[in-house]
Amino acid sequence: QVMLAESGGGMVQTGESLKLTCASRRHTFSTEYMGWYRRAPGKELELVASCAWDGRQTHYDTSVKGRFTISKDNTKNILYLQMNDLKPEDTAMYYCNALGSPWPWGQGTQVTVSS
Repeated sequence: QVMLAESGGGMVQTGESLKLTCASRRHTFSTEYMGWYRRAPGKELELVASCAWDGRQTHYDTSVKGRFTISKDNTKNILYLQMNDLKPEDTAMYYCNALGSPWPWGQGTQVTVSS
């Protein structure tokens, strides 16, 4: 049973946008600090964006600040990541999870940005 399901990835060109979605039928997002992570080929998993349980407080890695926006819809139990002005260095597998005590990881969604 898939606990976390990420979607919305794809292949785009530099400067284009994508919106990632994370949903779960098992876990409740409304009480959790949530984050979007990514793993680029040959690199460690990194946290790129996070938000508080109510979605109001957000934090971004410097590499994506000003280009990515994390948001939550607690009524739908969905986490989003709006990614604008994408760059080749954003190419990675993207995952969502709770911060602090992560749940089992989902399969992720691949984002590939060509120059």
